[in-house]
Amino acid sequence: MDAMPISDGLPGNVTEQMRNATMPKASSTVVCYSPMMITTNGIWQGFNPLEFSLPLFILQTAIIVVTTRLLVLVLRPFRQPRVIAEILAGVLLGPSVMGQIDTWANMVFPMRSLLTLETVAHLGLLYFLFLVGLEMDIDVIRRSGKKALFVAIAGMALPFCMGVATSFIFRHQVSRNVHQTSFILFLGVALSVTAFPVLARILAEIKLLGTDLGRIAMSAAIVNDMCAWILLAIAIAISEVDSAALSSLWVLLSGVLFVLFCLYVVRPGMWWLIRRTPEGEGVSDMQVSLILTGVMLAGVCTDAIGIHSVFGAFVYGLVIPTGPLGVVLIEKIEDFVTGLLLPLFFAISGLRTNVQKINDPITVGLLVLVFVMASFAKIMGTIIIAALYTMPFREGIALGFLMNTRGLVEMIVLNIGRDKEVLDDESFAVMVLVSVAMTTLVTPVVTGVYRPSRRLVGYKRRNLQRIRHDSELRMLTCVHTTRNVPSVLSLLELSNPNKRSPIFIYALHLVELTGRASNMLAAAAASSASKQSRSGSGSSLPPVTEHIFNAFENYERHTGGVSIQTLAAVSPYQSMHEDVSVLAEDKHVSLIVIPFHKQQTVDGGMEPINPHVRGFNESLLSTSPCSVAILLDRGLSAAAARMATEHHVALFFFGGPDDREALAYAWRMVEHPGVALTIVRFLPPDYRSRSVSGSTYRPSSVDSDSRAITISTEGKSEQEQDEDYLNEFRARNHGNDAISYAMRMVANSEETVAAMRGMDNNLHELYIVGRRPGEVGSPMTAALEEWMENPELGPIGDMLVSSDFSMSVSVLVVQQYVVAAAPAPVPAPAASSDPVRHYLSNANQRPSAASGAYRTSAASAANSRWSGSGGTVGF
Repeated sequence: MDAMPISDGLPGNVTEQMRNATMPKASSTVVCYSPMMITTNGIWQGFNPLEFSLPLFILQTAIIVVTTRLLVLVLRPFRQPRVIAEILAGVLLGPSVMGQIDTWANMVFPMRSLLTLETVAHLGLLYFLFLVGLEMDIDVIRRSGKKALFVAIAGMALPFCMGVATSFIFRHQVSRNVHQTSFILFLGVALSVTAFPVLARILAEIKLLGTDLGRIAMSAAIVNDMCAWILLAIAIAISEVDSAALSSLWVLLSGVLFVLFCLYVVRPGMWWLIRRTPEGEGVSDMQVSLILTGVMLAGVCTDAIGIHSVFGAFVYGLVIPTGPLGVVLIEKIEDFVTGLLLPLFFAISGLRTNVQKINDPITVGLLVLVFVMASFAKIMGTIIIAALYTMPFREGIALGFLMNTRGLVEMIVLNIGRDKEVLDDESFAVMVLVSVAMTTLVTPVVTGVYRPSRRLVGYKRRNLQRIRHDSELRMLTCVHTTRNVPSVLSLLELSNPNKRSPIFIYALHLVELTGRASNMLAAAAASSASKQSRSGSGSSLPPVTEHIFNAFENYERHTGGVSIQTLAAVSPYQSMHEDVSVLAEDKHVSLIVIPFHKQQTVDGGMEPINPHVRGFNESLLSTSPCSVAILLDRGLSAAAARMATEHHVALFFFGGPDDREALAYAWRMVEHPGVALTIVRFLPPDYRSRSVSGSTYRPSSVDSDSRAITISTEGKSEQEQDEDYLNEFRARNHGNDAISYAMRMVANSEETVAAMRGMDNNLHELYIVGRRPGEVGSPMTAALEEWMENPELGPIGDMLVSSDFSMSVSVLVVQQYVVAAAPAPVPAPAASSDPVRHYLSNANQRPSAASGAYRTSAASAANSRWSGSGGTVGF
């Protein structure tokens, strides 16, 4: 490799420094960087592009990012965090594997190119640590309480002491070629840290982010991370072994002054900037540019002090107030930094890891022993703290392994230690590999050891048909954006909540897990805020979640008979339905309401909100533990519709479990004084020739649950169950002028569509339909099933949401949870068998109608407000 003359064109002091820097030491390697031109003149001029810095850097970046993403896909089934894939990508591309090929080592990752790669990688690291500081909410430490604080202290102090003690005992074997005091200190810091960003991703992946265990681990990791940076700054200051005795003291004092400057000058300046920004307007591009420039200035300051530049970026991000300003900064740079620049840093760590340098088995064995002993101390310390707070033993073990998560901070410590020549190549390679192994163990151990408390199963009221219309209703409403909220509130208002038939609502804000720490912190904040009053002034919730929670809570304050609990769930859309199903079963919910994946545009058309929402809806329909309703808003949320004194609702009844469930929901609505319900029943022309059993129902006995529907369905066909339920509905609502009945005889799908088009669409605000109407393959809907664009809505729902049908009527599509027929029918359970059995008094029971058949003849047609073709049909 050509070495450029050191003294040409350089000031004397720089020349002297470079001469000193390149003097051979015990463990150093002299590398002279050859001058490289930036861009090539092209292959047609006879130049090799890989001999020029820019094309080579672009190729290296592309290879690193692609390799990282491929390893992420390979490791995804094993539920490993992305940091593992990023470190392994560097090891794979470095001298350990691909570097053994001379052509690869000399052409793609030559030594002369690493200066450019490391410079850009450290710039990405600078901004990532700024993001980590920005996303950390210092208030979380104050809210987390003593438990998380003690877990963090025990998780740092014990492994630090154990690591220092063990490495001191074996200092002659482990640190033969380096300064022993600095080595022991760096090793202690590396062993005691917990990787907060990696831990957040692991918790989100294994569905523990919103649990008590997850909140304790997150809070303790934040405390641990902050203490780690303080220890790292001290370790760097002390490691300057060749400097004067007082220089380390000056480094520490200067670092303290820098932190105080950020707290008492930079932070008030940011508050002043936020106050100057008019409400409703964002921060200007000029202000964002100046703040991001401040990241580099903070890095320069701490680098000049003698502490690593990432410390300055971290503190600078930490003092910026959480809120709209932080959100804007995160949105501007997070994807670029975490997706493109950060993998370069991990690749550098892997490129520096040369397995060939691991030659001494005694050194390797002792280093692994030190790591194992420190990890054991961390886990035991956490278990002891957990036992003091009466946490279960398994939970203590899981928390200990979670706190043993390694990752970014440890890689930074090891790289700084190697740069400072505190670690040699062999120690560096062993510690990187052991860190990867330790982090790899976290997910399988935690999922194997930690068993969350078993969910209560066996609750009866999994659908609306099984409960009385005037009893308590437990609903789970899912919202993705603020736009979903008004339509859900309008539906709740139509559902007639009151003190006699209350509605308990779990309002769940669904947030997509993008791999960012920002929305995982939002989940932790939202789940903790749902457990306690958020009346305090300082709320750490993201703005969208805050608006959604406030809307539901304002509705609860102004409406009687409604109890609302606000929750947030952060999860990938691929597994989001699992979170919703678990929550629904835990809360004994009877109905889940989810928004349709399309929204109405200004011109009346439909546009998708998010392509993943449709997959979530379909998955939830197939796995839900209770009934599900999909709501399409086409004016239901409008102010005029919400303020109207009379609301017109139409129910299309073809028969089957879903249509009966839709009728059960409409039954609750008819109690609302302003709701007028029209029930349109569609029947085939030959229906009258079929034999239908007497439609009887039994009044509730004194000993049975007053909220349970007591119609016997044993041995009855779907057609007979339809008749029974319809007749009970008519009997219970006899004389209610707000209900009108209509019947349509249709022979095929064309007549069904024509009958629906013949209705006055301007009269109604909401259509309620079942997802699977009538019998399978019924001629009334068979043709519609062949042309469905949205199978999750069923044939009728899909037709109603089509743009050529109606643009002003909202649609609610209901799917009933069908109870499995395997267990034998049992009598109504005793009142004490269900945790919500005594929510209402038996005094709420309505007088039962007389038993017997309820048929509508031509003579009574006028009284019951029939319209349509005549005939004696059980309705």
